[in-house]
Amino acid sequence: MAPDLLPPDRQPVIIAALRTPVCRVNGPLRTVPAHELLAPVLRRLVSTTGLDPAAVADVVIGNAVGAGGNVARLALLAAGLPVGVPGMTVDRQCGSGLDAIALAARLVAAGGNPVYLAGGVESTSTAPLRARPDADGTPRFYSRAQFVPAGFGDPDMGVAAENVAREYAVGRERQDALALASHGRALAAAAAGTFSGEIVSVAVGATEVSVDDGPRRGLNNAVMARFPAAFVPGGTVTAGNSCFDADAASAVVVTSLARARELNAADGLLVLGTATAGVDPAVLGIGAVPAARSVLAAAGLAAAEVDLVEFNEAFAAQTLACLDLLGIAPELANADGGALALGHAYGASGAVLVTRLLAQARAQGVAGTLALALISMAGGMGTAALLRYERISRD
Repeated sequence: MAPDLLPPDRQPVIIAALRTPVCRVNGPLRTVPAHELLAPVLRRLVSTTGLDPAAVADVVIGNAVGAGGNVARLALLAAGLPVGVPGMTVDRQCGSGLDAIALAARLVAAGGNPVYLAGGVESTSTAPLRARPDADGTPRFYSRAQFVPAGFGDPDMGVAAENVAREYAVGRERQDALALASHGRALAAAAAGTFSGEIVSVAVGATEVSVDDGPRRGLNNAVMARFPAAFVPGGTVTAGNSCFDADAASAVVVTSLARARELNAADGLLVLGTATAGVDPAVLGIGAVPAARSVLAAAGLAAAEVDLVEFNEAFAAQTLACLDLLGIAPELANADGGALALGHAYGASGAVLVTRLLAQARAQGVAGTLALALISMAGGMGTAALLRYERISRD
């Protein structure tokens, strides 16, 4: 069953999507602040699509652990966009990049044929130290923000992943197998040049950083088995079956179908719907499940009808639990590897999912391909976006 579309001047469509390499924290991108990571992506999106930079209605960017100060505005000016273009920064933690795209799509649906640049960025390596003053004014440093009131437990991410593994019976063997598969897929995709068309290189001094540095060769079952429990004694969540923190930026061009035709866009991802939902913060990793169910139900679709799925693999335990609950076979998700291999750049990760889906849909070239982007996030929430690949014409 195909869901009804909005009128062409209000139907959101993503006509371009790009990202930087995703690199380990304190790795090749360690000296590049967030706005300088994002600027080359915005610049390339404008040039690739032939946009008049002054016609961009807004730049909506997700960011989770930055210094504040509206990184969207900072980055767009660094990218050379006119001073008349505004910027807005969104914080929904890990879901920030996907929620920024969802917000832009909803603004398009409101009418007016606008063009938005939307996505996310995270320079985890250059994130500021955080501190609160004690009663005497002495700074007390802390590693992360509080996500929910203390009465909810406010578990750390790894502890929450263990909660999910235990509650949904996701064993160590399955978690390790998913992590191995993710690395294997990412290595194969990189070797085949699958990522080359979506990556914008980043200048670091005299060096151009142009490849992801996360996927690891030499991993096997024996190596995975040697990793100890990382968060809870006797647990099943390890450094091997968890993602690593990363630096990256990713963004897309969102406009109306009518405007896309005016821009002579060849194809794109129609945004059929987006949804965000909340869950018990103790099992925050399953937040994507009610969000996905909501967006699929609104479109009159079942998960089995979706062709492409990208789920942010923060932990293998939560990934498997969510896919199990939705009835999606793990081998059908993250076709070219996910965050277990590529890394998790918080505010950028949701936008990376959409960038990957557009690249995969274009590679297949089949009109009507349905795609689902899913991410769970701190505080017990999840966001999902349902997309459909179509050719675009003036007819």
